[in-house]
Amino acid sequence: MPTPKVNKLIKTRNLGIIAHIDAGKTTVTERVLFYSGRVHKMGEVHNGEATMDWMVEEKERGITITSAVTSCDWSGHTINIIDTPGHVDFTIEVERSLRVLDGAIGVFCAVGGVEPQSETVWHQADRYHVPKIAFINKLDRVGADFFRVVEMMKERLGAVPLILQIPWGAEDQFRGIIDLIRMEAILWEDETFGAKFTAIPIPEEMQEPATKYRELLLETLADNDDGVMEKYLSEEEIPVQELKEAIRKAAIRMVLVPVFCGSALKNKGIQPLLDGIVDYLPSPLDVPPIAGIHPVTGEKGTRPPKPGGPLSALAFKVMMDQGRKMTYLRIYSGTLKAGETVFNPGKNIKEKPARLLKMHSNKRERIDEVSAGDIVAAMGLKITTTGDTLCTENDPILLEKIQVNEPVISVAVEPKKVQDHDRLLDALNKLADEDPTFKTKIDEETGQTLISGMGELHLEILTGRLKREFSVEINQGKPQVVYRETITVPSVHKEIFQKELSGQQHFAGVEIEISPLKRGTANQFVNQCQTEGLTEEFLLAIDQGINEAEGGGSVMGYPVIDVQATLLSIQAKEISNAMAFRVAANMAFKQAFLKAKPVLLEPIMKTEVLVPEAFIGDVIGDLNARQGKIAQIVAKGSSQVLTANVPLSKMFGYSTALRSASQGRGTFSMQFSHYDQA
Repeated sequence: MPTPKVNKLIKTRNLGIIAHIDAGKTTVTERVLFYSGRVHKMGEVHNGEATMDWMVEEKERGITITSAVTSCDWSGHTINIIDTPGHVDFTIEVERSLRVLDGAIGVFCAVGGVEPQSETVWHQADRYHVPKIAFINKLDRVGADFFRVVEMMKERLGAVPLILQIPWGAEDQFRGIIDLIRMEAILWEDETFGAKFTAIPIPEEMQEPATKYRELLLETLADNDDGVMEKYLSEEEIPVQELKEAIRKAAIRMVLVPVFCGSALKNKGIQPLLDGIVDYLPSPLDVPPIAGIHPVTGEKGTRPPKPGGPLSALAFKVMMDQGRKMTYLRIYSGTLKAGETVFNPGKNIKEKPARLLKMHSNKRERIDEVSAGDIVAAMGLKITTTGDTLCTENDPILLEKIQVNEPVISVAVEPKKVQDHDRLLDALNKLADEDPTFKTKIDEETGQTLISGMGELHLEILTGRLKREFSVEINQGKPQVVYRETITVPSVHKEIFQKELSGQQHFAGVEIEISPLKRGTANQFVNQCQTEGLTEEFLLAIDQGINEAEGGGSVMGYPVIDVQATLLSIQAKEISNAMAFRVAANMAFKQAFLKAKPVLLEPIMKTEVLVPEAFIGDVIGDLNARQGKIAQIVAKGSSQVLTANVPLSKMFGYSTALRSASQGRGTFSMQFSHYDQA
């Protein structure tokens, strides 16, 4: 008999809802909470009442900005859900959510199909090896086409969709779904807001497509499961339970993606989706144990999800709650009690979570202890930030950090009242604690406070929060692009540093070569020095000096990227020390950089524009004027989808230009692609 805690793990699902902006993620989550009895009234995004969109900015704009955590129960299972944003500016929210989840639901709009941000988040989930199921939503809308979306999943996502349901009717004739596993039709009752539904025999007009897609389902499954293959070839009837087990295995191995369909807004298709979550998405026991390293020895290790094992948890999100810091944790192994001392190996400190909270969006419930598989919030962790590991001191482990994109746009801000200066800096630091893609610094030359983020909307929302949450009124400059610098040819420089500082002589000689690397490879340091006298301490100091020099190039003082620095030789005397080598290496890099024909790099954005065919000429003309390079144009119904690479500096105010060029009918999305020569 499994113990209650292990039994709890078998019946736990940690999943995220991922999709492009406006595919209906939050509406799906609202329905899930309503039918599982977690809430007693369905909130709608369009009238600002959605449970999961609790921030004022979210209610106003009708979009999700911050990932909200909630949980509900369905057929004896606990489902922890994270509703993630779909806008590219808040991609860190998706990144950190996927890092701690075991499964995901990709929501696709039956009209829009697989849109750019759906593609991005899907590939993010692939990178973290997160098994997925798909829900094709909005089948009641004009232009809905279920099978076209399935084809797009193959083309754009490289997925192998496994159709488990097909729609019964489309657009305003959408009535229900045909379940291909049980071979029955499901009808929802409108009077009960979809809470009641009945299974009926498949109607005559749907018999042919149902048989066709049931056959395809069995064929696809037989290719991936030997047990199903045997029965399929000998034309035996395959029991429902056996089919489900085969689908579950294939979904967890990520070779197939089970596909569901419905219309969340019209309350159709959610209960079978909940069954699908329980049936086909993994429990914490189905995914490989979390891997990490020993913080001192560097030895690799894993932590299986045992409640009785040593503690390991990852802080994946920090939030300010009425001025107090709240840290979201995913517990991978062991048990954590409120008030118990934990160890943060990355920062080598001890912390004490004073309170543990089970979250339901922005509402909370106090709990005394949490164990493997739980996603909770903790109050009282003062120094722990996003990506930090928490464990026990006598059995430490360091889990992999969360990848963070660098900001591409910055704005200068200042308080309207001089006396608010310190409050502004304090508020900015708190916002930077919450969001690793938001950076703040004071420009040494101008003394201005600069804030940087992922896009115009990102900064707009953060500056709005300054006023609303921290009561700091600000003036802000125009958005500026965050550039980078690099070199185009190799160069060598030898630097001698000799100086008397506070009565003591310092000496160091360093010769380095710098050479350009391929775009996107990051900076590298290579030691090829054969000279005697190079100690570990000196080598570390040289590396530090070069690192500092890479913080600002010589063209306009922007960070240097994609450069390899090679240490060729050193000169050392008895009076040499680490500080002297650090300074010499810093100066050597700067001089070599000047000789290596440095250039300025600017962020290039992958831009996708959806526009009716009649306006495509004007849109292409406008993008060409913005130095955009058109990559492809694809027909999508009566519209055209145009993909282009455009410098970010030329994209400010583009939404207004597109509106006037397409009579308000064009939409666009853009995301950072790469840096290129300005």
